[in-house]
Parts: sequence; C-alpha cells; structure tokens
Amino acid sequence: MPRFLRPLTRAVTYTRWLHVLVGCVAGLTCASVYGMSEAKVLDLVVGFFVLPVPLGVAAGLVPAMRRAEGLQARLMLFPGAHARGAAGPHDAEPAGPGVSVMPSASWNERCRTALWLVLRIEAGSATGFVTFFLMGQTLASIGAAAQERTTDPALFLPALADGPWWTDALLVPAPLLILLGFVVAVGHFMAAVAGRLLGPSPAQRLAALEERTEQLLERNRIARELHDSLGHALTVAVVQAGAARAAADPEFTDRALEAIEDTGRHALEDLDRVLRILREDGQPGRQRPTLADADRLLDSARTSGVKVEAEVTGPVDRLPGPVSREGYRMLQEALTNVLRHAGQVPVRVQVAADDGLLTLDVRNTLPAPTAPTGRGGSGLRGIRERATLLGGRAHTGPHDGDWRVRVELPLA
Repeated sequence: MPRFLRPLTRAVTYTRWLHVLVGCVAGLTCASVYGMSEAKVLDLVVGFFVLPVPLGVAAGLVPAMRRAEGLQARLMLFPGAHARGAAGPHDAEPAGPGVSVMPSASWNERCRTALWLVLRIEAGSATGFVTFFLMGQTLASIGAAAQERTTDPALFLPALADGPWWTDALLVPAPLLILLGFVVAVGHFMAAVAGRLLGPSPAQRLAALEERTEQLLERNRIARELHDSLGHALTVAVVQAGAARAAADPEFTDRALEAIEDTGRHALEDLDRVLRILREDGQPGRQRPTLADADRLLDSARTSGVKVEAEVTGPVDRLPGPVSREGYRMLQEALTNVLRHAGQVPVRVQVAADDGLLTLDVRNTLPAPTAPTGRGGSGLRGIRERATLLGGRAHTGPHDGDWRVRVELPLA
C-alpha cells in the first residue's frame, strides 16, 4: 500500500475526525440560538465562529475541564494501550502522549485549557463545514453520474458537466479523497497542539521525574540487597561444600553443613523481606541486619576456613540506622569478596565508631597467582555507591601487599 494511503487504514484517523467534529456542537448550538440566514455569510461566521468563543474561555477556566479534555484527547487523539488504562493519582505524564489528566493547578494551565477549547471549537466548526460541503459534492457527483440532474439547493453541485455519465462518475471519489486528506492533516495538527496546550506543566514534569528517580533508586537498593545477601550465602555454601569434600572429616562436614544451613536461613529471611517490599502486601517485613549482627558474618567466614581477626571498637550498637544497615552490607560484601576471589586466607577486620565517623577496614592476604587490577567487580562498585549515598567514601584495591577495603562513613 502506498505510504500516503496508510493513514486511511488507521483507526486513529477517524477517532481524531470524530474528536474534532464534536467541537462544532458549541458553534451549531450558538448559531441555532442566534438565527442563521443562508443568504448571509456573516450570520454563519458570527454564529459558528464568534459566539462560542466566550463560552469556551469560561469553560476553560474551570479546573476540572482540563482533566476532561485531557482524557478525551488521550482516548481519541492518541488511541492505544496507554489510553485504555486507568490513570493513577500521580499520572501527570503518560507513557504515550504528553497529555495531562490532572485538573488545572495554576492560571497558566487554565489559560492554556481555554485556548485549547477555543481552538477546538474553531477547528470543529471549520471541519464541519468542509465535511458537509465535500459530502454534498460527492452526492451531487453520484446524482449526475446517474443522470439525475437535480437542482436541490442542499447540494452544492446540483449539476456537473453536460458530457457522458462516466465523466461524472470519475469525479465521485475526488471530494472524498480531498475530505480524507483534510481530516488527516487536521488530526495531526490537533494532536500536536494537544501536547503543547494540554501537556503537563514544568512542575508536574519535575514531580513525575522525581517519582521516577525514587523508584529507580529503590530498585537499585533492592538489587544491591539481593546481590549482597544471596551472593554471600551462595559463596559460603560453595566454599563450605568444597572444603568438606576435600577434608573428608565427618566432624568438619557437620560444621560445614551447619554453617551452610545457618547462612541459607538468613539469606531466605532477607529474600522474604525484599519480596514483601515488592509485593506491598501490608505485612511487616523482618528488620534488616545491622552492624550489631556483625558477629554472624565473622562466624560464617570462620566456618568457611578463613582465619578472621576482628576488632570492634566504639558504640557500634548505637549507630544511626541507615549507617549501621549499610555498614553491615559493606562488611558482608567485603568478606564475600575474600571468599570468592582469595579463598582461605587470613583476614583482618576493624570496625571503629568514634569522633562522628564509622570506619570499616578489611584486609586479606593476596594469593600468589593473583594479579590485582584495582578495578574490582560489581560488589566492590556497590560498596563505593553505598558509601557515596551516605556522604562517605570507600577505597578498594591493593595496599602494602594486601587487598584492602576501607570505608569511612559520617555519623552526623
């Protein structure tokens, strides 16, 4: 099918046509009350194009009218999945067209709505006249082709040429094609103008952007939670299982299975808490672990065969909630990184809370074959991101022959 004929097969072309034609109802009503004289063009212009303007301006100043016009524009100018869905309370800018469905919140929005209504009335009246005229031309062409030369004044072409009937038949589609081309052009124009006059205000766009940003941040936080918790549990399970098989010691195997069970149980608790947040079922989730639970991480690492020397100083149990929770995840990721990349090597852990600063320092011996790059993986990148969000800083990389993860977080 030729490209210029494709709009004729789309439903949006005809819903736009209907949407524009509805705008001529106000003009038709005013013209009927005013009184129309077919002999006076001025009466038609005043009735259809002038008298409805004050009514359109007055209606546009009503805050709820913006919501009504926005919904109509969505459904008829931009048909699609976004239009069939119900708009939520914060739906300032839909995924499809940039048309707001919120009531007017400022005089700027009221004035834009009033201008939209005036434009809709004028465009609707003009489209109504063009539709009526070209439909009349089509009927006149059909009558002439059937050799029924009528002089009915309702038809704009009561008689065509005096030639053969087939010359008139060739002219029958012409008015319809002109009409459809006009309808496509007007529909595109109204859809473009709707985005400007009925679009969200800068304040609404900013609010929608902030809400979207908060959603993305929450998703990233949940992704980090799952990565740290499940990654640690799986790493411990793999290391413990491999060590138990290599040791071939029933007593050591029992301890390894106990460690795997304990770590898996805590990982399932974290997974259940995250799923409750995603489901938003209203049931309280389990409390996120804090640095007060650091012994659990250290014991898990020790049972994996890692020799851990830990030093905890300061009121760790009285740290601010966000700092303590994020500090726990950073320590967990640091130990997971040791188990995953270094194996059973000595680890020194220092946790210090004093002078308004929380310091986490985790060092481990680098195995001989390892050639550190200093870049780290996604887990180390997550440590740095967490520290930055809390206003602190994190350093990861080789230091004096060891691999070091050092985090400094402000407590105020």
